[in-house]
Amino acid sequence: MVKTSDMHLDSLDDGRELYINGERVTKTTEHPAFRKTARSAAAFYGYQADKANIERMTFESPTSGERVNKLWQLPKDYKGLVDRRKALTSWAELSCGMMGRSPDHVGSSLAGMYMGMDVFEEHDPKRAKALRDYFHYARDEDLYLTYVIVNPQADRSKSASEQPGEELVARIVDEDSEGITIHGAKMLGTGAPFANEIMVSGFMGLQQGEEKYAFTAMVPLNAKGLQLFSRKSYELDATSEFDYPLSSNFDENDAVVFFDQVKIPWDRVLVNQDIKMAQAQWHETRAHVFQNYQCQIRLMVKLRFFMGIVRRTAEINGIINIPQVRENLGLVAAKAKTIEGLVYAMESAGERYGDYFLPDRSLLATSQVVAQTMYGEIIELMRTLAGGGLIMLPSSAADFSHPEYSAAINKTQRSSITNSYERVKFFKLAWDAIGSEFGSRHAQYEMFYSGPAFITKGHSFRFYDWDGAKSLVNKIMATYDLDEKPKPSS
Repeated sequence: MVKTSDMHLDSLDDGRELYINGERVTKTTEHPAFRKTARSAAAFYGYQADKANIERMTFESPTSGERVNKLWQLPKDYKGLVDRRKALTSWAELSCGMMGRSPDHVGSSLAGMYMGMDVFEEHDPKRAKALRDYFHYARDEDLYLTYVIVNPQADRSKSASEQPGEELVARIVDEDSEGITIHGAKMLGTGAPFANEIMVSGFMGLQQGEEKYAFTAMVPLNAKGLQLFSRKSYELDATSEFDYPLSSNFDENDAVVFFDQVKIPWDRVLVNQDIKMAQAQWHETRAHVFQNYQCQIRLMVKLRFFMGIVRRTAEINGIINIPQVRENLGLVAAKAKTIEGLVYAMESAGERYGDYFLPDRSLLATSQVVAQTMYGEIIELMRTLAGGGLIMLPSSAADFSHPEYSAAINKTQRSSITNSYERVKFFKLAWDAIGSEFGSRHAQYEMFYSGPAFITKGHSFRFYDWDGAKSLVNKIMATYDLDEKPKPSS
């Protein structure tokens, strides 16, 4: 047995409360705002179930004996880490890296926490058992997980407990022998319409007195009282797949998640009103490292896709042999290759963490900082090379079916290497990648999914080997001196 596309699609129509455009969605897999992306999400499982891919994409769960995706595999050595990366790369290629909350993202977070079980044991053995049992369950079911770990924006100068009202930020409002009850909201709920369960937690630091906000729990998306309020659907507004090939298939969506007195049993509570553990679960374990390692693998694939667009743009516009264009292509290729090189480097320089082998976290932090600044630079160059070609496109695919419009397209959409139809088809794809609402959302996502720049730069600062760098300075300074040192001043 291995999870398939049909199995995942069936799991999504579970009675969850999903709202969009003033209505409740009764069937996620058939609603025009979600149906194509639901199939793209299910395609991850269809791909792994294919006989040609099953060995590369899956392994045998040690608890169930069934085959599950390698996202759940806990690497014990360098080879294990690389094998897992190859599986994750194959999944990213299915969407050209355009689905950031594929199942391997939050699954990697949970795996990173599990590998740091000793941290959980030290704080609370009961919560450690909950983590252990839930990880085994999620792995055996090959669940599609997402998370909400950011508070809704209100007054960002104030802490969670200082926000106006009692219903803004999700918090624990009750606790009994059965579990906890939470009330309030979290965001961004990326991919929530297509996932099975959601981790509700927090990532920012909390103050003493804010213990009710310091929790982590796993909740089925059809839990009583859990409500998903979707943003605008780019899939719904895509006039055709030809006009919006990415928007219509890979709009993983984002949602505000409101927890209306949601009861969560103890076996799903991983952190309970523990401010120190609320941070330790991410940074003393390797949860933060493992989840963002997955992000860099996906980004590596996405930038490779963008390089295909960049090169094709230059070829179609007949500028590929202009020296300045080649220079710019070389520059942008080097930027894209930097992320790929850092992925391989963080594996080669990986660290032992207990029984496991994980990516080097200093190089991971480097990749995150570089990626946040680089993405916008690559988009700018893509726009520059395309020029008006991104704008002077037919209004829709329907124009090709009108004889007069079609004749005008043939006259005005020219290229020395392809016909007018292929030119339009390509630039529709390029526009959807970087210029449409879908593309603009991706630009915002790549800037902030790792956190604000000061957060990622802070990780880079903390994890860099400053002592090693200073030792080089000290060694060279020890090789020279004055013949007579000046006496220290009194």
